[in-house]
Amino acid sequence: MDFNVKRFAADAGTFLSRAVQFTEEKLGQAEKTELDAHLENLLVRAENTKQWTERIMKQTEVLLQPNPNVRLEEFVYEKLEKKAPTRMNNHELLGQSMIESGSEFGPGTAYGNALLKCGETQKQIGGAEREFIQSAAINFLTPFRNFLEGDFKTILKERKLLQVKRLDLDAAKTRLKKARMADARAAAEQELRMTQSEFDRQAEITRLLLEGVSSTHAHHLRCLSDFVEAQTTYYAQCYQYMVDLQKQLGSFPSSFSNNNQSSVVAAGGRGGSAAAAGGFNELRSSNGSRKARVLYDYDAASSSELSLLADEVITVSSVPGMDSDWLMGERGSQKGRVPITYLELLN
Repeated sequence: MDFNVKRFAADAGTFLSRAVQFTEEKLGQAEKTELDAHLENLLVRAENTKQWTERIMKQTEVLLQPNPNVRLEEFVYEKLEKKAPTRMNNHELLGQSMIESGSEFGPGTAYGNALLKCGETQKQIGGAEREFIQSAAINFLTPFRNFLEGDFKTILKERKLLQVKRLDLDAAKTRLKKARMADARAAAEQELRMTQSEFDRQAEITRLLLEGVSSTHAHHLRCLSDFVEAQTTYYAQCYQYMVDLQKQLGSFPSSFSNNNQSSVVAAGGRGGSAAAAGGFNELRSSNGSRKARVLYDYDAASSSELSLLADEVITVSSVPGMDSDWLMGERGSQKGRVPITYLELLN
């Protein structure tokens, strides 16, 4: 019991000494040992690294999951060390709605078929997005979080300990200045040597940890490269999915086929549709050329195709071996494939 009482008294005395030293420094009544410039610069760099790492992490999380409620839910599951429930992302939800509506209208109809194809593409994009988010979380966010929750917490701990050792050192300096008796000065000098040694040792430990931030920067640079590569892959996949979808929509009767049929009916009744089909068949068998009016705008999906503007008149002809849904279109010096569902042959 006596030992514990003495130890408590010693700890209380040390704490009081530090508190007095800290207060007097704030009031300008005591000198303060300054850290060397190199160590101060290392401390500033470490703090900047921490602040910018937090900011980049936060904005990346917003990019990967814009919904704050979902982010909060995922954070809670992570803290509870439980797996968050799997939910469809926005692209997958849109794709599912398109597929269901396409099935309702019927895959045999132009609109239903187009909806099914668009829905499948949206689900593909959703899958690519899911892979991108997973890659970014593992290769980018996790290393950043590990720095904040690991290395930087260790730096903070050692930095606080360095502050404590500095207060002890300056308190010992103050006691030495106030010592008058020889015995008191001898004890104060011995205490000063001990506190100076402990401060120097702690300053070296802190310096080594702070210099390790350079390795952290190098690691985060590699993580940044991984993040950019994941983004590149994701956007390239999305682009390819959409290019393929655009080609598919241009190669079968378009979603405007109902309007197309209405135009033909208005021109010559229900028999007009068959007449139009016969006109295209006659053109292909004759290997000649005809004038055609463009019904709808069409954006070329490749350099082999010709973009069209509604109501313009172009020359069309058949090319041996070409798909039956396409003709060769000419507008002045421009030439390229055009889908027949966008055309109305003129007499």
